[in-house]
Order: sequence, then structure tokens, then C-alpha cells
Amino acid sequence: MSRRLTPQSADFLLLDSGAAFSGTSVHNGHADPSTKMLDQYDLPGYDLENANHKILVMDEFIDQELMMEQKDKIKAFLDRGNILFFAGHLFRDWIPGASMFVPKTVTSYLDYVVTIQEHPIFDGVTSEDITYTRGVAGFFCRGHHPIPEGAEVLLELTGGIPITYIDRTSTNGTILLHAGRNLLKSRDTGNSSGRIGEQLYKWLYEEHEAIRMRGVQA
Repeated sequence: MSRRLTPQSADFLLLDSGAAFSGTSVHNGHADPSTKMLDQYDLPGYDLENANHKILVMDEFIDQELMMEQKDKIKAFLDRGNILFFAGHLFRDWIPGASMFVPKTVTSYLDYVVTIQEHPIFDGVTSEDITYTRGVAGFFCRGHHPIPEGAEVLLELTGGIPITYIDRTSTNGTILLHAGRNLLKSRDTGNSSGRIGEQLYKWLYEEHEAIRMRGVQA
């Protein structure tokens, strides 16, 4: 019998930007007991330190000016051995170790071809299925964030440009940064890209446990 989680003890905290394209939760809508939805503008008054969330999720529509104001709270969350997953284009300096988004100069649709490094999040996923949407390239990612030292690169565009990376060195926790849409929403796509959402969901739990095993203290 599964444990019923109260919103305060939910493992995931999803900041809701209020954007029309952002209106889904981490796993399966508001009914997902593992996720607490929080209006982004409630974050300043939210007791993140004592809420016991493990994973903080934000997508590309998040108010980055607000996140800039809350950067110390976000870093403290990470330094307590937790995880931040951000998908989008950074234009403000609020994620530890991260750099601003750099658009890719494109001369051909082949510049958008994605190379997948071996990793559980993308197990069984083909390059073709994430490079092309209905036969068109460019929807998945159109640029990158220069990676911090020691980052693990998961996906690259043509030319070895890193578009998805894991940073375990800038804080005591883990940062997963993807220069595109929210990968947790990659489900039921009709091809191998639909594996990503559930595999990422599973990996985030495994990564949090790995942090705990490394002995990170809150």
C-alpha cells in the first residue's frame, strides 16, 4: 500500500509559472501525490527549508527575475542535498555554476541533430525521435548553456555542443539543466522519446538517494 503524502511532504515541488504551456505537473497532473504545485509568486513566503521536498522543478516559463531574487533560497535547498531540474533558457544568474543561454547559429537542419550519451534517462531513446517532431528539426533544442567544470553531459547538438548536463560540483546537491522544454512531459509521444519522462522521474529519485548515501547533511 503506497504512502499518502501530504502536500507539505511531497517529494517534488513544481513551481507553476501560470503559462498555458506549463500547466502540467511532474508526473500526472494535480492528482500526483508526489508533487506539490506552488504558484511561483508564493515562493518568497514559502518555508522551503522545512518542507522536506527532494526535487525542485521549473520550466522555461518561470519568472527569472523573481528567481534571481530567490537565488539564495534555491542554493540553500541544493546545499541541503537536494535536486534542481530546470528546463529552459537562462538569461539571469540564479542557478549556481550555470551560464547564460547561447543560441546556436544554424546553417542547416542538420545543426539540430541530437547526440545521446549513454545514461538511464535516455535509455532506449533514439536520436531521430528527439531531433525531429513530425519530420521537422529544431523543436527540441536551439542552443546551449556553457557547462561548469566537472559537469556530465547527456545530450549534444551537432558539433559537440552540450544541451543537457548534470552538475554535482557547484553545490552539495545536483543540478540537471536542459536547454529546452520540460523533459518530464515527454510521455506518450508515440515513439521512443516517450520513455524520457518516466525514466527521468525514476532517475531523480535514484539521484537523490545517491546524494543521501554520499552523506550530504542538511
